[in-house]
Amino acid sequence: MPPDSEASYWGEHPISHEVCSPYSHSMNKRNFSLKANNVRFTLGAVALVTLAGCVGYVEEPRGRVYVAPPAIETTVVVQDDYVYYPGFETYYSSSRHHYLYQERGAWVSRPAPRRVSTERFFASPSVRVDFHDSPAQHHAAMVQQYPRNWKPSGPNQNHHDNPHDEHGGNSRR
Repeated sequence: MPPDSEASYWGEHPISHEVCSPYSHSMNKRNFSLKANNVRFTLGAVALVTLAGCVGYVEEPRGRVYVAPPAIETTVVVQDDYVYYPGFETYYSSSRHHYLYQERGAWVSRPAPRRVSTERFFASPSVRVDFHDSPAQHHAAMVQQYPRNWKPSGPNQNHHDNPHDEHGGNSRR
């Protein structure tokens, strides 16, 4: 084949077509095809690694981050223990350190007794009660059994070593 023919390739020696024209022509196509496949494979591999790297990489926070532990709810049931003070129609809960009494027809719980000092309150006669639910459930019976002027009988009448003692005053029920 002459060098200026349409079948010649740029950059090839003119004799190469004369001597090995059927062989070199198919070989060149194969080489080009293999090179293109290698380039496609390499580009695909680079793209895959790049995308996989973006998904798998997480930048660390720049400062310290506190993550609170999961909340665990615990319920502690404290059984109420009341001491009744008949002179004031008031109950003292030694577990809660609160005073329960009626005020304008409603039961209230307060951190201090009403209209009296704690010293005078704890010096007054008292009765340890054996119920553990609301005093409102038992108040009518308590008022009947222990009226406002009630006084304990016996030699150890209402002796309080510790006014906030969990045992209250008298052990009579």
